[in-house]
Amino acid sequence: MPMSVFFSGFPSFPNIEVLNRTIEGFIKIGVVGASKVAVEETYDCLKKGKFSVEKLDDALRKVCRGGAYWGTTAGAYVGMEYGMERIRGTRDWKNAMLGGAITGALISAAHGHGRDQVIANAITIGALATAAKLINNLDYESDDGDELDDWAEGRPHFPLVSFP
Repeated sequence: MPMSVFFSGFPSFPNIEVLNRTIEGFIKIGVVGASKVAVEETYDCLKKGKFSVEKLDDALRKVCRGGAYWGTTAGAYVGMEYGMERIRGTRDWKNAMLGGAITGALISAAHGHGRDQVIANAITIGALATAAKLINNLDYESDDGDELDDWAEGRPHFPLVSFP
């Protein structure tokens, strides 16, 4: 979905779709990461009952760092997945697998992990990205087209699994 739907007036770069998608992924997931850290820091302050300017400054620094880390990771993944789509010429789960594996390897290598850990992280992130893509693309329609009745009766339609 284009960024302009969510943020009217947000600048987009014409004819550079990979850059647009990467920035969109960075912003969306960066906000999620920053929110996660903000909630954790708020909980920590409430639990300890300590509020100070130094604690607030430290929390703000952690929020920015968390948002930047999550955003960078998501931006790299989105860019890699779109790049795989363009290179392969198809749009399927394999793009998520390859994009996730490359992103996992890059992030792990950037953190200075050894070769075995880089490979393990590439496999893990590739598997997670593939699972997320497959779960996201499940087809819940039934043969008769009345998916609400099927859901009410507990019979969702999965393309690879048939229910009696």
